[in-house]
Amino acid sequence: MNWFSFRPYVPVAGKRADAQKKIAVLGKTEKLSPIVISGRKIARTWWGESWCANLERYADYANRIERGRSCVRNGLVIDLSVGEGRVVARVMGSKLYRVEIGIDGLSRKTWKKVAEQAGRRIGSLAELVEGKFPQELGEIFMRQGEGLFPSPREIHMQCSCPDYALMCKHVAAALYGIGARLDDDPLLFFKLRAIPFEALLKKSVDEKMKRLLKNARRKTERVLTGDITRIFGL
Repeated sequence: MNWFSFRPYVPVAGKRADAQKKIAVLGKTEKLSPIVISGRKIARTWWGESWCANLERYADYANRIERGRSCVRNGLVIDLSVGEGRVVARVMGSKLYRVEIGIDGLSRKTWKKVAEQAGRRIGSLAELVEGKFPQELGEIFMRQGEGLFPSPREIHMQCSCPDYALMCKHVAAALYGIGARLDDDPLLFFKLRAIPFEALLKKSVDEKMKRLLKNARRKTERVLTGDITRIFGL
């Protein structure tokens, strides 16, 4: 960040108008993905809400997070794309700023622990995507420092604005924008954290098959025992 070139203050209404103008101009030559919030809630699905809740529970973010919420609600995130371990956004402030956020992939140790605890509780891809799983599974996913969601040390941020803070309001707005984007496509979460969700589902299927086979063997043993009893008059 450039610490020495602060620009004149622009009120929120002016920033909103500037954001819409930028979208109109840049949209002629680029495919933009702005964050559009309807109502007061930034996110409404389990994945989106949990992402935002994870941000808000870390004291590291407390001083800037509220201003970021205001920015994203006012439509100042005019473009945001999510890739594997990387988010790039453009956020309107006194001028248009570029935000880059790096998210560390989930560690193998954490992934193994979560998969072992959660795998057998997932019924289908639809349930995983929609967040329709047992409450205890959500608690496993959300465990601070041991779940699927990143801690502050796993989030690396940079903004082209002159704010000296590590997390400026434009970065905070982009982070909230991720939560809103997960409402549209929850699988982006797994892409962002490099989590092999297919393996999680496969483990769930494998566990179910094991249980089915085990139950089938028990049933077969009961049938055979009953047949032998009848045949030999035991």
